[in-house]
Amino acid sequence: MPAPSAPQRVGVPLAEALAGFGDRPALIGRDTVTSHEIQTTYRELAARVAETAERLGTTRRLVLVAAGNAVEPIVAYLAALRAGHPVLLAAPDRVDALVEAYDPDVVVRDDLRERRAGSAHDLHPDLALLLSTSGSTGSPKLVRLSAANVQANAEAIATYLDIRDTDRAATTLPMHYCYGLSVLNSNLLRGAAVLLDDRSVVDPGFWADFRARGGTSVHGVPHTFDLLDRAGFGDLDLPSLRYVTQAGGRLAPERVRHYARLAERGGWRFYVMYGQTEATARMAYLPSELAAARPEAIGVPIPGGSFEIRPSGELVYRGPNVMLGYARTPADLALGATLDALPTGDLARRADDGLYEVIGRASRFVKPFGLRVDLDEVERVLAAAGFRAAVAGDDTAITLGLVSGQDSAAAAALVRRKVGLPEVHVREFAALPRLATGKVDYAAITAPAEDAPVSVRRIYERVLHRPRIADDDTFVSLGGDSLTYVRVSIALEKALGHVPDGWHTMAVGDLERLRPRARRLRSVETNIVLRAAAIALVVSTHIGVTQVWGGAHLLLAIAGWSFARFALAAPDRVPGRVARAAARIAAPAVLWLAWRATQADNVTVANVLLVNNYARTGTIAYWYVEALVQILLLMALLFAVPAIRRLQRAHGFAVALAVLVAALVAAIPAGHDPVFSARDMSTHGVLWLFALGWAAQRAATDAQRLAVIVLTLVLVPGHFEDPLRDAIVGGGLLLVLLVPRLSVPAPVVRLVGLLAGASLYLYLTHYVVFLALLPHLPKWTVLAVTLAVGVAGWRLVCRVGQWAAQTRSAWSPACAK
Repeated sequence: MPAPSAPQRVGVPLAEALAGFGDRPALIGRDTVTSHEIQTTYRELAARVAETAERLGTTRRLVLVAAGNAVEPIVAYLAALRAGHPVLLAAPDRVDALVEAYDPDVVVRDDLRERRAGSAHDLHPDLALLLSTSGSTGSPKLVRLSAANVQANAEAIATYLDIRDTDRAATTLPMHYCYGLSVLNSNLLRGAAVLLDDRSVVDPGFWADFRARGGTSVHGVPHTFDLLDRAGFGDLDLPSLRYVTQAGGRLAPERVRHYARLAERGGWRFYVMYGQTEATARMAYLPSELAAARPEAIGVPIPGGSFEIRPSGELVYRGPNVMLGYARTPADLALGATLDALPTGDLARRADDGLYEVIGRASRFVKPFGLRVDLDEVERVLAAAGFRAAVAGDDTAITLGLVSGQDSAAAAALVRRKVGLPEVHVREFAALPRLATGKVDYAAITAPAEDAPVSVRRIYERVLHRPRIADDDTFVSLGGDSLTYVRVSIALEKALGHVPDGWHTMAVGDLERLRPRARRLRSVETNIVLRAAAIALVVSTHIGVTQVWGGAHLLLAIAGWSFARFALAAPDRVPGRVARAAARIAAPAVLWLAWRATQADNVTVANVLLVNNYARTGTIAYWYVEALVQILLLMALLFAVPAIRRLQRAHGFAVALAVLVAALVAAIPAGHDPVFSARDMSTHGVLWLFALGWAAQRAATDAQRLAVIVLTLVLVPGHFEDPLRDAIVGGGLLLVLLVPRLSVPAPVVRLVGLLAGASLYLYLTHYVVFLALLPHLPKWTVLAVTLAVGVAGWRLVCRVGQWAAQTRSAWSPACAK
């Protein structure tokens, strides 16, 4: 083992100057357990960094940090930079591989773990940071960066973006990616705040927090801008937004021009940037005022940098941010600078106006069969023909990575014809494989089939009855709703080992790229567990196994939560989505009750029409379905008003509160009616519960969550004149608000999924089953059989739905999950 390095410190200034910004906010995020907002000032951040730096000691050691957009890994990263310890930032799923390859002295994952007192490595005095290259994450090759590299790049970016101490930058990219890290570094350099958030930009909650926190900048790779388009970014009300940046790959000129025009209209700036990890992130930027006129250009070198174009056409960059070199083994950590200029691998030209343009990639030319093939040009040919594909290869062969569902034979024939190749390999993917940065993972296209990412597509196709699903589709955009999300959520959790927050608004392609996790306990959304528990309580109480009332009213509150989560995720489509959801509940209910009306005298036409909660001519047993359908139709009418949709987009929580107030006013007459069915089974009597669940889901800040807690504690206790019933409804609402997910054993997940998914069918069928069996069997046996029949009925309807979709039938029943 080498002798421990001398206590030589080469700290990065931006990590040493934090305390100078005093009590200005540095990091703003949410507690991972409570979801409460946490704000860390620069003074507090500096103290934590100093404390961690002291733990790391004065002997320089290699520190591996499992990077994440959270306070703890940022503190560890800054502490290493401050104390002069080389820090290796690793994607969370690459920690074990990099530990094995580089044998770090300290590993910071869930906590700081020292693997040895000194260092196993000879560390060059200039070495400050190690980042994975932008290639496949399977490669152990790292970029070696010095303290001067990190500081110079942060200063250049902060200068041309004019970052101010009043700015608040959103973390839309992972910290272990050089682009995401550069956002952190450049903003901390100027005393700006960084908004920590792991949610997708298509999640309405992301934008609610962005507005509430006064976000001023958004940053993205080309894939991010696809998601922004789907999120309706151009229509979002973002009064504090100052600028948007794009890097990480070429954005088509027409898209650049589109966002430049959005910027002009919205009063913010749009910067297209060009860089590589080897340049500590950034080499060039296109001034925002030129984006509309010169969208094809990468712009001018960043402050302190310069370009040269070699006779071969390759673009070469020079500047203080050029890396020391690569590391392929731990021995390379002892090396100093091995180059003073960075060949970018891109072919470029300098236009008459002084702007640089990239016209191709040198490494994307291959010579299979002696023919020179431009792989990027092959991709453009395929795209022009309407194929979704990526192309990889070498001098032996090229491979088309094709999104499944397309004519692979036609794609291969097109490429053979255009390029003149005798043979083309084709591999089909549910979604094009991408790196964590959003770039296409070309190595995965040629990797063995067993290394292909987990397919989520089939889950969506099976549950949502969609024959073709694009990689940028989401559960919400595909029409998913509260009737189908349980089945999808449980299936995703089984396939991936976990379901990320906001999965319903994540692109299918993003879900496909998640690596499966093996867990003894599986995580389930709390509202799914509550739905299963509520319907089980309804059935068991009606049978007489228990005497715990309130399950149906809790289901109504959860229905309001689901309405806000799914229907309101696409505000302009709310009326149609909600009307379809109402129809998917009403259709099986009407069919079932029409049959029941022929068998039972107390099931009347009013029941069949789902209006008996007002007509009161038949049984009150189906009041919950009647009220839910009526509420959904009322919501469809409400959101048919364009002004209401605009208000919802800008002030979602306020709209929910307004509906809650209106519902409470509407419930006043019902409250004076001594008949229980009028007070707690009529639509105007229970609408407030639906609205309270809606408000709980829309609560995005601590103040809003506190308001919902107070409202729940004021409105629910005493309402039902039954403390246990009050506790079931109020406690369930507070649980879904404060504890988004629960960890349970895998067999329990299966049971919860079945009961929650079959809740509508259990509600409809249980009266017939238990009334027929109760005189002959023990109550617990009757309960088990009743639940089994409801689940079986639901599964049968799902099978019929799949058959209908496959035969292109116009009728596709809900697999109510």
